[in-house]
Amino acid sequence: MKKRIGSYPRVRIEGGGRTVVSQAGGVLLVETVRKAGLDTAISAALTPWRKARAVHDPGKILLDVALTVALGGDCLADVAMLRAEPAVFGPVASDPTVSRLIDTLAASGEKALRAIRAARAEVRRHVWRLADREAPDAGGTVTVDLDGVLVIAHSDKEDAAPTWKRTYGHHPLMGFVDHGSGGTGEPVAALLRPGNAGSNTATDHIAAAQLALAQLPKKYRRGRRTLIRTDSAGGTHDFVAWLAQRGRWLSYSVGMVITEQVHQQVLKVPASAWTAAVEADGEIRDGAWVAELTGDVLDGWPQGMRLIVRKERPHPGAQLRLTDADGMRLTCFATNTSGRPIAELELRHRLRARAEDRIRAARATGLRNLPLHRTAQNRIWLEIVQIALDLLAWMPMLALTGKARLWEPRRLRLRLFTAAGQLVTTGRRRILRLVLHWPWTGHITAALDRLGRLPNPG
Repeated sequence: MKKRIGSYPRVRIEGGGRTVVSQAGGVLLVETVRKAGLDTAISAALTPWRKARAVHDPGKILLDVALTVALGGDCLADVAMLRAEPAVFGPVASDPTVSRLIDTLAASGEKALRAIRAARAEVRRHVWRLADREAPDAGGTVTVDLDGVLVIAHSDKEDAAPTWKRTYGHHPLMGFVDHGSGGTGEPVAALLRPGNAGSNTATDHIAAAQLALAQLPKKYRRGRRTLIRTDSAGGTHDFVAWLAQRGRWLSYSVGMVITEQVHQQVLKVPASAWTAAVEADGEIRDGAWVAELTGDVLDGWPQGMRLIVRKERPHPGAQLRLTDADGMRLTCFATNTSGRPIAELELRHRLRARAEDRIRAARATGLRNLPLHRTAQNRIWLEIVQIALDLLAWMPMLALTGKARLWEPRRLRLRLFTAAGQLVTTGRRRILRLVLHWPWTGHITAALDRLGRLPNPG
């Protein structure tokens, strides 16, 4: 009779392994930094904050924290994960040095934020040129989604306040460039706000839109080729007027609140005016119709604005609202795009739901909470989170193909970044050998090969 030892084999654990590298798949992010020129751009931007005879470059320190966040860290002390692997990530500053830099940048306020954002915008233009047909502007247009994020605070941080969901924390307003159905998305704006900040504050939406436009190549900072999408929080007179201002000429697709006036107008729409809504594959959306509203309901809004409403049978168990009609769930949005069928415009606006995927990725990448106490420090943390999200968007865009391009941060970490490797030194060369039995080693090597074929910056 054999003695049962359990479902898993027992192994003897000993310390002292010196040639094994954990997080070896992180070389994908390191190589992305190198090919994008992000290291040199951030270092140049933060040169004014480098002290004489300093050992560590401020740009390298900031990038190390961003790489830590991209690999799953959620506080400054997690940079120890990189410090333990100098063969892959180079020399990493101590925890006190990292903290001092964050405090120094926070004390500089907008000057430091502008420097970091300018470097990111410069690198973004370069990455989009490298990506070519895989870039988000390959079709000649760019779509920016603005949306709010609730970040819970578990301690009494500066500007933390009760939120509209009866939680406690902050309410940042973020912007993401939509990569479409074939990719993910990248952050272009993060406006830190108290938890009690209003959802439909026009000044905040304008500020976030300005931050987002500054991150785009100059040809997309104005004009119809740039589409700004928001939910109903952006459907205010001031924000829509700012988007449609003469000389700015931005395209927009913003959700609107179903007011009593809109509700009454919907009831007057004849049955013949309703058009079947469509899905992304061109098929008719079952139980959904769209129509365009005209007349007095447009009074006071910018010229050229179109108001499109959708009615849809509610899902089983869903509760109707007072503004719904005839047992149908009503939603409404405004746009200034002309010459396209309203069903196509409604589908384009509905795809704004991809912003929720971007928010989920941000929560999994350093935005689960704000780890620092002061607001100025957490503004720097938001920039670090955006750099990490940039890398997690640029690496798949430049190096991955097929369904792997759609992997979210959690899956990228599980399948690619956590792969182990063995460091071999031969003469003056150091070689990182990835384990062959790892199911996704082929993805890593193929991605590194694609990155290696890209031209070096400068």
